Amino acid sequence: MTPNIKAKIQLTLWSVSFLAALLLPFHQTQAQSKGLSIIRDTEIENIFAEWSKPLLQASNIGENNVNIVLVQSDQINAFVAGGANIFFYTGLITKSESPGEVIGVMAHEMGHIAGGHLISTRLAYERASYESILGAVLGIGVAVLTGEGGAASAIIGGSQNIAGRRFLAHSRVNESSADQAAYKYMDEAGMNPSGLSSFLEKLSGQELLPASQQSEYVRTHPLTVKRIEAVDTLIAKSPYKDKPLPQRWIRQHAMIKAKLEGFTNPERVGSLYPDSDTSIPAQYARAIAAYRLNDIPTALRRIDALIETEQNNPYYLELKGQMLVDFGRVREAIPYYQQSVQLLPDAALIRIALAHALMESSEGQDVLQEAIEHLDRAVIKEPNSTRVHRLLATAHGRLGHESLAKLHLAEEAVLQRRLPYARAQAEAALSGFDTGSREWIKAKDILNHINNLEQL
Repeated sequence: MTPNIKAKIQLTLWSVSFLAALLLPFHQTQAQSKGLSIIRDTEIENIFAEWSKPLLQASNIGENNVNIVLVQSDQINAFVAGGANIFFYTGLITKSESPGEVIGVMAHEMGHIAGGHLISTRLAYERASYESILGAVLGIGVAVLTGEGGAASAIIGGSQNIAGRRFLAHSRVNESSADQAAYKYMDEAGMNPSGLSSFLEKLSGQELLPASQQSEYVRTHPLTVKRIEAVDTLIAKSPYKDKPLPQRWIRQHAMIKAKLEGFTNPERVGSLYPDSDTSIPAQYARAIAAYRLNDIPTALRRIDALIETEQNNPYYLELKGQMLVDFGRVREAIPYYQQSVQLLPDAALIRIALAHALMESSEGQDVLQEAIEHLDRAVIKEPNSTRVHRLLATAHGRLGHESLAKLHLAEEAVLQRRLPYARAQAEAALSGFDTGSREWIKAKDILNHINNLEQL
């Protein structure tokens, strides 16, 4: 994301992060003028995967069948959309007091997935980017697809509240069903379910407020005294209600909150994490805040101090690489990204950042080919990332691989639902490949997918 989180709405083709476009550990695409954005961050996503694993096993949904997606917003909300995608607002995380509260919400949203409460929407969003899903759900599809900030501003006032709320709103029966499913999953996983109750208690009483004053979660997830009482009754029966959560998860929760505060509210970090707080999360928040506030010497000194305490922490190394990139020292950043990738070889987002840094550092064919190798590995895990396809198109274009460049431009455009442009690029790419080749088959698959989307 651009340094100014409240910048005008724009579509930036995975223009990312709370830092500098396309090169950050926190990858973000803005979706509307109020700051709603998709955030991609390897550290947070890995932690969420760890927390959700026992729930996914207990629910029989499957470990690799649910995507947990972060949305930058101070609002408290979480919802399921576009199939098995759970969208978490950062405000829910920063306002949570324990990992148990976040996990309780995860389990509840999994209950909606398992219950098929939004299953009818899945086909339309297959092979769609998270940005496209978020934009369509919130009634800002025009802005997401065209990049027109004016269009977004014109429809946010009404469409987001009407179309979005109707799309996401659950009946009280569905809410009760999801609560019971959440309890069941946590019970079968041997996890303390108390966080679900404490989260609901935070929101209790909001159903009596005017709709404009309620949190988004309450507006889309009907909350009643009876619902809270039913959850409390279930928890009272749990043999795990007094079981402490793993200390590792508690530390992870503290690090996530520190990271989010540092990136989204750097001006507030000084009061939330004063210098007297010498904990690692506090140091993390202050290092990120200094970076966000463009205090280069302080940011580098603080991230170096963190690396000194844990030299093989891939997330510290990634952040150091990003700082250097954002401070215009791209070549210096590459070794830090490389070390991070060595420690986390499956971290597609870090490979993408490394590839982009390589591309920015040199136009040499060997360097471009190395970048493509990283991107080819990354796209296996991130097939729905517009950013990886844009970078692949750029790298292949620089090497003169015109048809491959067009193939990836077509992929990017399909993810953004720019179907006419996607068709034109796929057709142009098709003519440049040998009939029956892997690339030719891929281009045909894109064209067939476009045909299916146009018939929905």
